[in-house]
Amino acid sequence: MHLLVVANETVTGRKLIEAVERHRNGELRVTVVSPVNQPQRGYVVYEDTRRAAAGRRLDRTLALLRDEGISAHGLVVETDPVTAVRDALAQLEPPVDAIVVATHPQQTSGWLRKNVIAQIRSLAGNRPVEHVVVDLTGETGQRNVLVIANETVLGPKLLDKIRERAARGNVSFLIVSPQSDSSEGAHPEADRRLKRALAELRGEGLDAHGQVAHPDPFSAALEAINDERVDEIIVSTFGPERSGWLRRDLVERLRNETGLPVEHVVAPAEVPA
Repeated sequence: MHLLVVANETVTGRKLIEAVERHRNGELRVTVVSPVNQPQRGYVVYEDTRRAAAGRRLDRTLALLRDEGISAHGLVVETDPVTAVRDALAQLEPPVDAIVVATHPQQTSGWLRKNVIAQIRSLAGNRPVEHVVVDLTGETGQRNVLVIANETVLGPKLLDKIRERAARGNVSFLIVSPQSDSSEGAHPEADRRLKRALAELRGEGLDAHGQVAHPDPFSAALEAINDERVDEIIVSTFGPERSGWLRRDLVERLRNETGLPVEHVVAPAEVPA
């Protein structure tokens, strides 16, 4: 039997490994595909960090399967999960006999919000498709924190907040820097600020990646939540006398819309450029 497994962040989940092992009825060959989505808008800074992180997770999973005597190989693909399955069904040899798709729980899964399981079942034809829900927070305690900051991204108060949150437990950070002018395709100053912040945090061993986003901060946050699992949000702004984000009540709108815990960091009037 040739089993196709589709998973990204959930690829190391215990429930997924158990689901694969349930198919061990005779000879089993497993191909694991880890799709790495690109953001819908804006562009990724350090675009290799997502792919590298996905590759490390995939390697751990393949090692676990091989240790159990299961023939397993896999690859990271820069595409959405539906396209990844379509390509795998067309290209893999021997042909795929069954598919297992792993997602986060409903409340944190971008794949489920995009109806990925139904689309894959439509592609699969007569092949059985098993959906496995993996709660990584419950299994590993790891939480994903979305940070929304633009001009204040290098502010000492924000960087200290990120360090303090990292010291409290297993956590990964996605820093999104929304831009006010969506008509501009390049934002070199924002790019430099974000790269410097990420370099500083990653140099200290923190798991952090980021992107410059074009839309307003509320839309940028919701799009990030739609693309990735997010457990907490940190918003960094200037004080109310200077911050348009606060005048638009960004913090409370995010709390009400997402139901997630939102921390607000107020930067001083001057932050590193």
